[in-house]
Amino acid sequence: MIDFGFDKIALIGAVALIVIGPEKLPRVARTVGHLVGKAQRYVSEVKAEVNRSIELEELQKMKSQFETAARDVETTVRQEVEEASAGLSQSWQEATAGLGSGDAATGDGDFAPPPVHYQHPRKNWRVKRSAMPSWYKQQAGVRRHVQSGAARVARFRPPKAQR
Repeated sequence: MIDFGFDKIALIGAVALIVIGPEKLPRVARTVGHLVGKAQRYVSEVKAEVNRSIELEELQKMKSQFETAARDVETTVRQEVEEASAGLSQSWQEATAGLGSGDAATGDGDFAPPPVHYQHPRKNWRVKRSAMPSWYKQQAGVRRHVQSGAARVARFRPPKAQR
């Protein structure tokens, strides 16, 4: 920006006082101050906009770099997984080749069906069963049912004597 020293400002003020006059000088100085302030704000807004656009370009470059790096990692991981699955399938085929029938090599397996006399136990799995037998709980004095405090007091309250 233009560099004004004290002597230059004093010379400009003296010339303005002579040319404009003492009556109009404060109003003109105020107007010049407003214009200079607007110019400074405009310049600062332009600088901020340029900085934002530069930062946006840098962020877009970083984004593209990260995307390419992610794609590279994805392709390498996919290749490694494909190689591992190919090796695993080859090992599986080699291991199952000597088992006998062609069904084992295809992956069907030689599983025997369940016996004809087998029946499902049909247990009621919703009912909670304890590991400790109920007769042992009763003998040891362990509570088998949850009961509120008020119900417990009412249960063990002695009966009222009739008058």
